[in-house]
Formats: sequence, structure tokens, C-alpha cells
Amino acid sequence: MFINPDQIKSKIVVALDVDSKDDALKLVHELKGHVGLFKVGLELIYSEGIGIIQEINDLGGKVFLDCKFQDIPHTVAGASKAVTRLNVKMFNVHTMGGIEMMRAAVSAVDNESARLKIERPLILGVTVLTSVNQSTFNQELRIIGTIEEQVAHLATLAGEAGLDGVIASPHEIEAIRKVSKDLVIVTPGVRPTWAASQDQKRIMTPEEAVLRGASYLVIGRPITAPPVKIGTPSEAARKIVSDISNALERKEKKHADRKKTTTSFKFIRYRSHQVRCV
Repeated sequence: MFINPDQIKSKIVVALDVDSKDDALKLVHELKGHVGLFKVGLELIYSEGIGIIQEINDLGGKVFLDCKFQDIPHTVAGASKAVTRLNVKMFNVHTMGGIEMMRAAVSAVDNESARLKIERPLILGVTVLTSVNQSTFNQELRIIGTIEEQVAHLATLAGEAGLDGVIASPHEIEAIRKVSKDLVIVTPGVRPTWAASQDQKRIMTPEEAVLRGASYLVIGRPITAPPVKIGTPSEAARKIVSDISNALERKEKKHADRKKTTTSFKFIRYRSHQVRCV
């Protein structure tokens, strides 16, 4: 089976975790043909202002605005309405803000995009940060149960509220798919084997995350500041796309081989039955 590299590229979201416009736009210019989106977070927004989103759009990049809204429903609705006018591809809110808050965001986005007759951005719900491990989750945050159970519960709430998807570590993808087949799943905590894990704890390789069913992969420093042995940011992005493509091809070959073996086994049983009948 042919694996389309463009489909793989579209899944990659590069985290622009820099504090200057020049650094951000340099990365966008180099990587826009190799990845799908660029994540703009608090560091870049507070350093350069909201106008950086339009500058990225002008260069041909698509933006995932990562500001993780969590406030009273009225405030989040107002912020979501304003974000809709920025022409971003997606943005996020905290699922821990509750269903009423999430529904307020959805309603504001639906109404504003319809009023302006523009494409509606995807709204994603943040579940449990990838920097939180099980010990922190239970002992510091004093939440009972496992992270996986909590993520599945929050994904269910996100779906009920009308959100388009959730943000969760790749380790919770399968748990999310048990409660929803339709939610978009955006996974940070993705690190190639040749990159350091740094401050994220629940991590996985890009290939593994895609094979488990991730819709988008958020990758930062392994692409924006790759090891010398990997090369430039664009070379790092191409390597990740190649690694994912190879993993998908191996999966397809394994599936085809298994199907072929099963068909052969059925034929042998059929022939054996014919011989016994004679």
C-alpha cells in the first residue's frame, strides 16, 4: 500500500516555543512545506503579541493557538469569540473548566464563524498535562484513580459539550477511543528515539503515537532544535515523516501477510474436507 507523505506531514504540529518573532518566522519559513501546523503558545504570544498569528498565516502557515482557556463560562465565551476572528486552525480550553464552560466556547465559536461566514476553528479540550505523572496526579493534585481513567472521563465530557477533540498524551489514546471514535486526538509528549524527553514524562515516539490512532502530533524541540547528528529543522521533520511512513508500511505488510496466511489456511482446510468427502 502506498503511504502518502503529505497525509503524514499534515499530522505534525511544530511547537514554536521561542520568544522572538524573528526566530518563530524563520522556523515557519523553513518548515511550512514539511509540517501541517504551528503551535503558538503563551511564551510567543506574551513576547510578540497576538499579531504573530497573522504573520504566520501570511507566510502560509496554519496556527494552533495553545492558550488553554479556563475561566467562568462568560469569559471563555468572549475569548473564544475573539479567537475565531484570528483565523486559527484550532485552539484549546481546559476540560477541567466543566461542561458549561466548554459549551459556552462552542456556542461562541459557532455563532461568530457563522456571522462572519468564515471557517470554524477546531476546539480542543486539554485533559491531563504530559508533565504530570501518576505520583503527581495522586499525591500532589490529590485526584483518586489513574490518569488514564481521568483522561477518558474528561474526553467523554468534551464530547458531550460539543468539542471537536482533546489533547492527551499518546498513552491515553486507546482509552479515549473506547469512549469516542470521532474525537480528534492531539498528542504532545511525542519524542523520536534520538531526542531527549526533557520535561515531559508520559512520552512516546511519533510512529507509536500514529499507530495507536493519534490525529495530530505536537513536536517541539526535536524539530526546532534537533541534535547535530540529525541536521537542520527541515531535515528533522523529514526524518520523522519517513519514520512514520516506514512504520505504517510495516503495519500494512504485516496485516497483508496475516490475511494471506489466513486465506491459505482456509484453502487447506477446504481441500482437506474435499479429500475426506471423496
